[in-house]
Amino acid sequence: MRSDDQAMDDLQIDAAWSDPKLANVLYHDWEAGTYDDKWSISYDERCITYARELFDRSVPEEMFLPAARALEIGGGTGFFLLNLMQSGVAETGVVTDISGNMVRTAVTNGRRLGLDVTGQVADVESLPFADASFDLVVGHAFLHHIPDVEQALREILRVLTPGGRFVICGEPTRRGDVVARRLSQATWWATRKVTSLPVLRGTWARDPAELDASSREAALEAVVDLHTFEPDRLAALCMRAGAVDVRTNTEELTAAWFGWPVRTFEAAVPREALGWGWAMFAYRTWQRCNAVDRAVWSRIVPSGWFYNVCVTGVRP
Repeated sequence: MRSDDQAMDDLQIDAAWSDPKLANVLYHDWEAGTYDDKWSISYDERCITYARELFDRSVPEEMFLPAARALEIGGGTGFFLLNLMQSGVAETGVVTDISGNMVRTAVTNGRRLGLDVTGQVADVESLPFADASFDLVVGHAFLHHIPDVEQALREILRVLTPGGRFVICGEPTRRGDVVARRLSQATWWATRKVTSLPVLRGTWARDPAELDASSREAALEAVVDLHTFEPDRLAALCMRAGAVDVRTNTEELTAAWFGWPVRTFEAAVPREALGWGWAMFAYRTWQRCNAVDRAVWSRIVPSGWFYNVCVTGVRP
């Protein structure tokens, strides 16, 4: 017999299919405890370097750092802001997210790192901060979850000080997202088929009950991903919201072609079956692909084919 709590959860999940904001809360509350592992997030030199490289490739060299007070939108577990703060980008920070579990995890991560960080549950379409509260606003892979992107950008500009800058990275492009999803779907299908073979069960196959238990929550990913972006159109949207000095750059071509199947494969098999050797192989290979993307393919391939677009702008 199902508990009242389980019945309530089922009702919320059913309602979330027609309510993107509720879907975001439920999906990211559910993911908070495993999010860092799922996306190989760390708060050491590896991710500090990665976050800072994204930031530096987006902003002009003359930007004054460190910012006295920074805000992260859709911060999840704090990956972007906490690693940027460790690299010297900001002195103090606030992590916001629509998911309470994500905010609590981010604050815990910040305290463990000894950073001056607080957290607040917040909807970016109506931020609970006064005008001109922050010198810098950052975000990573959050804008595609927001129903009204232009309103979100207007709110970001409102809470920035005049001359303050926003830096948003990790947003999916239209073509890049199509390729990544197809590669992931093919990898998931092949991995489940292979690991279901009798000789591999118990070592390489995750417990079917474990996969099924989270299937309804995981299915909400199709609801929370609302947008993809063309770099030029994203820049135009930022300018329409009131930003100046807007610029975009794109990241990950072959790195995405490699990275998305790897992440999908890792989700389908027990972590203990892979080991440290696999983790280092995956990271080093992705790193090499990303370096080639930046040095070679960015000069040849149109920007819209890359998986990620980053955008930055300034409040006048």
